[in-house]
Amino acid sequence: MKDFAISDDPAVQAQLDRLGALTLPQGRLSLDPVRELCARLGDPQDSMPPVLHVAGTNGKGSTCAYLRSILETAGYTVHAATKPHLVRYNERIRIAGKLIDDALLAELLKEVLDAAGEMSPSFFEVTTVATFLAFARIPADACVIETGLGGRFDATNVMKVPLVCGIATLGLDHEAFLLAPEDNVPAEPLARIAFEKAGIAKPGVPLVTQAYPAIATREIEAAAARAGAPLFLRGRDWFAEAGASIHYRDERGELTLPLPALAGAHQADNAALAVAMLRRQRIFEVPKDAAGKGIVDTRWPARLQRLGRGPLTDLAPGREVWLDGGHNPDAGAAIARHFADQPRMHLVMGMLSSKDPAAILQPLSGKLLSVSIVPAPGHEAHAPADFAPFTDMPVRSFPDFASALSAIDAPGDVLIAGSLYVAGDVLRLNRQIPD
Repeated sequence: MKDFAISDDPAVQAQLDRLGALTLPQGRLSLDPVRELCARLGDPQDSMPPVLHVAGTNGKGSTCAYLRSILETAGYTVHAATKPHLVRYNERIRIAGKLIDDALLAELLKEVLDAAGEMSPSFFEVTTVATFLAFARIPADACVIETGLGGRFDATNVMKVPLVCGIATLGLDHEAFLLAPEDNVPAEPLARIAFEKAGIAKPGVPLVTQAYPAIATREIEAAAARAGAPLFLRGRDWFAEAGASIHYRDERGELTLPLPALAGAHQADNAALAVAMLRRQRIFEVPKDAAGKGIVDTRWPARLQRLGRGPLTDLAPGREVWLDGGHNPDAGAAIARHFADQPRMHLVMGMLSSKDPAAILQPLSGKLLSVSIVPAPGHEAHAPADFAPFTDMPVRSFPDFASALSAIDAPGDVLIAGSLYVAGDVLRLNRQIPD
């Protein structure tokens, strides 16, 4: 199984097979191919409803989920493009509130792949252009679009004039791509990440951000200045503090908003960024009550998700089973904060070989009762021995999640973590398919 997954629909599977054969030419850093592909299809990126564009290392998907939920609660129809998918490729494209159906998905992928011809586009370039076609052809009030990797050379960045842009938290991830050697770019890693993410800035389009260390903030400010984008930094232009509620303020006034239902203190930050973005645009009217209800109603699977009853969780009766797809240091820190005041727990973990096991294990030091390692389905994953240096617990290996959960005999809840691919497989096996 590869990133593009599989489908029960033969027509979709035929196009997913074609997608799976695509590879990104080594070293290619350019938006020209996706611009050319869009041009061959009538430049759909210029005909979409108003776009809210979000980049970041962690939190950008959750921010998009809050934006969609708030706008829908306010009565607007919203298209949304997020990534990656967890179980089905269809999750990447949401049309007017519903996942794209198989018939339309197969049709759009075929149209884009046929138009590409000899171009050799990447998986994500084809996905992005198919998304643009869907959004341009089907009426809606707004589009919420998440970047993939980075921002500057992300395929979604061919859009000329979004309504508003946002940047969620920044941290180190996908270093092989985002820190690749290049002339005239920042050398310090976090500064380079900020430089890449801020590449979504556009002339005259508000750029709304979280608060960052000074070295990253300088790059964000420089990028906004180069693009001519009005910049709205958290801690300078807008403020949000979370306690029993979210207290938000900017030059337009103050709001008291409910905390999200999504677990984790960081979700209040993501919700606040969504609110700040919506307050910087002038098309959509969003009453305070709609913002509050939209925040509470937001759902975003595999992000500190407490799993319900299902075939997997039934193998761990009497325990809470939590799922998180985070795999980088910021995600590990967020997980550790959430469980800081709770009893020790059992960790079941699978992680791609390109990721650092320490990102999850070190923040959880002293919180674990056991560590069980499972493969990352369909991907090259770390061996159990790779985890041993980062934990004082014995590391056990199991062929699958069912075996790992069945073998836990000591009291304590369970956290399954380490990869969104792992998270997707868990949701599938537990029959909690995202819809």
